[in-house]
Amino acid sequence: MSTAAPSHAGLRKTASAFGGFVIVTFLTFVGLMAITFFIGRVIPIDPVLAVVGDRATQEQYDAARIAMGLDQPLVVQFITYVGDVFQGDLGHSVSTNRPVAEDLARVFPATLEMATLGIIIGVGLGVPLGVWAAARQGTWVDQLIRVFALLGYSVPAFWLGLVGLVVFYAGLGWVGGPGRVDIFYEGLVEPHTGLLLVDALIAGDMDVFWSALDHLILPATILGFFSLAYIARMTRSFMLDQLGQEYITTARVKGVSEWRVIWTHGFRPIRVPLITVIGLSYAALLEGSVMIETVFSWPGIGNYLTVALLNADMNAVLGATLVIGSVFILINKLSDVLYRILDPRSR
Repeated sequence: MSTAAPSHAGLRKTASAFGGFVIVTFLTFVGLMAITFFIGRVIPIDPVLAVVGDRATQEQYDAARIAMGLDQPLVVQFITYVGDVFQGDLGHSVSTNRPVAEDLARVFPATLEMATLGIIIGVGLGVPLGVWAAARQGTWVDQLIRVFALLGYSVPAFWLGLVGLVVFYAGLGWVGGPGRVDIFYEGLVEPHTGLLLVDALIAGDMDVFWSALDHLILPATILGFFSLAYIARMTRSFMLDQLGQEYITTARVKGVSEWRVIWTHGFRPIRVPLITVIGLSYAALLEGSVMIETVFSWPGIGNYLTVALLNADMNAVLGATLVIGSVFILINKLSDVLYRILDPRSR
């Protein structure tokens, strides 16, 4: 009996925590739907005109408005919208004449592929650079890394993308140009996952794989540069705080090697806050790739959202915004779970 009681208590605590997690996630998602819906209704874009055109008669306009449910009160429209979303219905796109959900399922993997490679580059370079800068605080190495990170905050993404195309594609020919793959390779690989590199490997078509990688390197590197700047800066800040602690001084006095002092005693405690930084950086790459996708003609969600805005396609705009916001919520919650796993004190 004495062992069963703690076991049941632990199960109740776990169930309670999981229930709270689900409720908070659900309420956050509903709040996101409310914000996107009401913003979509107040911006100066008429979704009815996008459907019927500016040459439609008043009768045609009124009929389309009633068919779209826009004659109903906003609260009724929102309830209908929420019900449709939970059924997977995001409406019909005026731009593509297809369901928005199908469009997003088609374009999101392209953004996911580019952002994933970008965050790998950002973490792979940003974390070591941040640690190195903290370990060499005040030296020319520290100053150089800080200037490099500052450029990541200052340089416009579209300008860097255009310069990259001019230099590395048009000038040197080191990378592929705009688009996701060379035009004569388009449609050769069946889209099982939507991730072209993965689908090419599944199909065993290495020509498509290398062409896709050639086109992916430059935009992903530019995205990675922006995440690198933020990750390096935050890593340096976290490390400086740890290296100033008394236990670090004690370890050095005891003769512990500098490598072990930095990477074992200094870096290990900052892994937990770094998870949140990396998670938010990844989410930012997924939603902030609009300029890069436009410059590189990348068929991702950012490009899709841009075209939808230009065509006043509100169903597509709301659907894309909802997906991007949902990604933020999901990554934030996963970061919180990993935070609790790595740091028992936060439980």
